[in-house]
Amino acid sequence: MLTSLSIKNYALIDALQVDFNNGFTIITGETGAGKSILLGGLSLILGKRADLNSLRNKEKKCIIEAHFDISGYNLKSLFQANNLDFETHTIIRREILPSGKSRAFVNDSPVNLTSLQLLGKQLIDMHSQHETLQLVDDAFQFQVIDALSNNKEELQNYSAKLSDYKKLKKELESLQKFQSEAIKEHDYNTFLLNELEAAKLKADELEALEEEYETLNNIETIQEKLTVSNQLFSDEQLGVIITLTELKVVLKQLSNISIKYQDLYNRVNSSFIELDDVFSELEAFQSDIEANPNRLEEVNNKLVILNNLFQKHAVDNISALIEIKHTLQEKVEATENVEQDIERKEVEINKVKTSLNTFAEKIHIKRIKAIPKLTKELEHILAQLGMPNAKFEINFKTSKTFFANGKDELSFLFSANKGGQFQSLKKAASGGELSRIMLAIKSILTRYIKLPTIMFDEIDTGVSGEVSNKMADIMSQMSTTMQVFSITHLPQIAAKGNSHFKVYKQDVNEVTTTNLVKLNHDDRIIEIAQMLGGVEVSNSALAHAKELLN
Repeated sequence: MLTSLSIKNYALIDALQVDFNNGFTIITGETGAGKSILLGGLSLILGKRADLNSLRNKEKKCIIEAHFDISGYNLKSLFQANNLDFETHTIIRREILPSGKSRAFVNDSPVNLTSLQLLGKQLIDMHSQHETLQLVDDAFQFQVIDALSNNKEELQNYSAKLSDYKKLKKELESLQKFQSEAIKEHDYNTFLLNELEAAKLKADELEALEEEYETLNNIETIQEKLTVSNQLFSDEQLGVIITLTELKVVLKQLSNISIKYQDLYNRVNSSFIELDDVFSELEAFQSDIEANPNRLEEVNNKLVILNNLFQKHAVDNISALIEIKHTLQEKVEATENVEQDIERKEVEINKVKTSLNTFAEKIHIKRIKAIPKLTKELEHILAQLGMPNAKFEINFKTSKTFFANGKDELSFLFSANKGGQFQSLKKAASGGELSRIMLAIKSILTRYIKLPTIMFDEIDTGVSGEVSNKMADIMSQMSTTMQVFSITHLPQIAAKGNSHFKVYKQDVNEVTTTNLVKLNHDDRIIEIAQMLGGVEVSNSALAHAKELLN
């Protein structure tokens, strides 16, 4: 509930601070006194966009602050969703700066207008003839019927399943899109993959292939050089081996004569052993080496394939090609498996769809059962509000579509007169009739769900006499379970309030200011008497006012 309101530097309001109680609060005042200004300031707290022209003094900022007791509103999750500190005593402040910028705070935490509007809807229902258009909105009509149907649990279950259903449908669409796009690339990816697999890639084979290619490609040169090398070793007259053998014999003879030649002999012998080993390897190489044009062609082809692949995939090593191959394998496998994934997803969707249909059917059945109760209560209340012939016809048609609140399509029809044709509320009801219908609906809703503070702005327009008395009784009854404000010109309604405030203008130093003051009992008598008979209060008007208050 709204516990206090402070407005500074807004329109004709210089500074205003007022506290409110629970129950039924009346706000009265002459036409033009500034009731709309009060509502305009309050609407800024609820997220309405600010207007620089609303500043009274253009050089100072406008500050509007409202305090709420939200202990019974179950709003903790809304605060958490908007990253706000939850306090049962919540303060909302709105500031309009001379620059034209606007700022909003909830419990001193800055918020954007979207968050403020979401919170505002849960705190105050500003009701005027404009807001009465809500009546023709399907979502509101469903809210009313579901409140009487006690569909809260079923709707929660349905909503949870609908969320799962939408998530699965989105995943299915993603798979189908992937399949559609992948099919276009599948053949090409498969071709690339087959090409890489045919290359039989090995991470470390490039260097070995290049070396083998150089050997096979220069086989004649290698053979020639090996032959020359062997000849230099084995020539009978000048060969290295023959010469070293003779040198060994001479040095051996010298070492036998004197030990000082032994070292020379050993060194020559060591060289002989090493060179003899080299000679043996040269002979082995010469016997092993041979031309192999087939292998040369095979190695050359493999190198050509690798170089072509390097160029095609813009890489320079086999490891990168292997990585590309793995990626292509994943794509090809994913494309080939996506059909199975789609089938599995469709099975999941059908299971959730079955549950959704079950919940939707339960919701539908409970709605159908609630219709007679709702129409009976509405017609009974409207009869008391001067519409004795008002009749409602509420029909449901089950759709194939899963809506946010079930599968029903609603037809909410109304006839104001006997024998009249049933039509939609928008066509069949006047503005005054819509206001009374809204009042009737709100009064019924208070018995089933916790409503926010409601502020009726001249909902009594166009009514008088006993109808206004009944309107007052309805609003008074509503105020036993919620905070109700009524801005009214009717004394019958004003007299039923638990609290009574008056909006008035006064001129101070040739400057007009709007103020709001709480009336005591005697003040209320005078105010209601003036509402009955005008500014000049007669004894009969005072007596009538006292009678109404009693």
